[in-house]
Amino acid sequence: MTPVSTMLSEPCRKGSTVFFRARPLRIAMLSIHSSPLGELGTGETGGMSVYIRELSRELGKAGHSIDIYTCADDGQQANELFLSENVRLTHLRIGRAGDVTKNSLPGLLPEVSRTLEEHITNSRTCYDLVHSHYWLSGMAASLARDKWFTPHIIMFHTTGIAKRLACSGEKEPNHRLISERRLAHSSDRILTATEREKDLLMRCYGVPREKIGTVPCGVNTDRFRPVARDQARKELGLQDAGFVVLYVGRFAPVKGLDRLIGAAAHLRSRRGLTFVVIGGDGLRSPASAELRRLARKASVADTVRFQGRVEHELLPLYYNAADVLVVPSYYESFGLVALESLSCGTPVIATRVGAMDTLIRDGKTGLLIDNPAPLSLAAAIERFIEDPSSVSIPHEGIRSSVLSYDWSHIASAIVREYRDAIGTSIGGNDLTGVRKVCIW
Repeated sequence: MTPVSTMLSEPCRKGSTVFFRARPLRIAMLSIHSSPLGELGTGETGGMSVYIRELSRELGKAGHSIDIYTCADDGQQANELFLSENVRLTHLRIGRAGDVTKNSLPGLLPEVSRTLEEHITNSRTCYDLVHSHYWLSGMAASLARDKWFTPHIIMFHTTGIAKRLACSGEKEPNHRLISERRLAHSSDRILTATEREKDLLMRCYGVPREKIGTVPCGVNTDRFRPVARDQARKELGLQDAGFVVLYVGRFAPVKGLDRLIGAAAHLRSRRGLTFVVIGGDGLRSPASAELRRLARKASVADTVRFQGRVEHELLPLYYNAADVLVVPSYYESFGLVALESLSCGTPVIATRVGAMDTLIRDGKTGLLIDNPAPLSLAAAIERFIEDPSSVSIPHEGIRSSVLSYDWSHIASAIVREYRDAIGTSIGGNDLTGVRKVCIW
């Protein structure tokens, strides 16, 4: 069998010296239920889509080749298109147009696997590894893994057991939890974005510590950067607003928007206070209608401004226009919006979920809430209003606290995880002859 060092590297010559350098990888990424081109803030498209798009872009810039596969309808007509350098998105057309939903996908996974296998066979494409995102993608990868002879790395992003434990309003089906446990043990490696998520997988699914790699999410620091607040507010029509509290995210129960509306109710006597809520599936969606009903019931319909979904490229304006971002979630696997806000120099108030303990320097770049009740959230917001020095670092200092999360650094760490997984898989499996044809 070819030595692992040779499989993962290529010879180079400098003068009379021959040395080996790590060769670029060819990676299959599976995002079956959600496209990286989907509308952010809607029911099935959130931080995971940003993660896949930004990570792939950075990996492509570094010379690696990434093929992303999805079954989600994101409005794109082409079966294949290039998103950025060395990054290709392929739509797997299964079922009937419009019938493929997140809830229907579990029953369609055998068809997804067949379609994926046929596409790869017909295109004569070989991969060094498969990186699946979310449990549905993990199941599709698991069905194909033994035929591809490639290591399978999974990132759950969210787990059913975590959502069940954190929020009674999230009704995760039993088959999801069963599938996640099976994937946790059958995959070659698991990636998590936080130590909190790693500990949960170990505790609830019995995963060995050494099988889990932890690499945080990243941020595009070129896009998310400070601009003058007056300028941002003028562009958004918020120039007459007083103190602006911002929320960005999906309208799922686990996101804690009920807490935010409750906090707004406690603060409704304050003049000039505006809550800007970004996200949702449109004004007519059940979730949006329910939140508006709650706002009317709490007599804050004139204080809480539902902005709807906003293009990712426009979010920096909103972060910069806000006085503070609030993350009131019951659960986050990471909390990407907090990282984006901090990169813009805007402080964050958050419950202790996801990576908040790591991202936020309590009392310096934001405030962490131990008691997530609406009254405690309102008190934290009021502290900012009454005493702007509650956050003792200026905007540029807030931004500098998260510069190490730039996607270039995160992508390098992910590649190290990839190479470790490939090396472990080769060393632990007798695939002589097969791997040379299919992969190497």
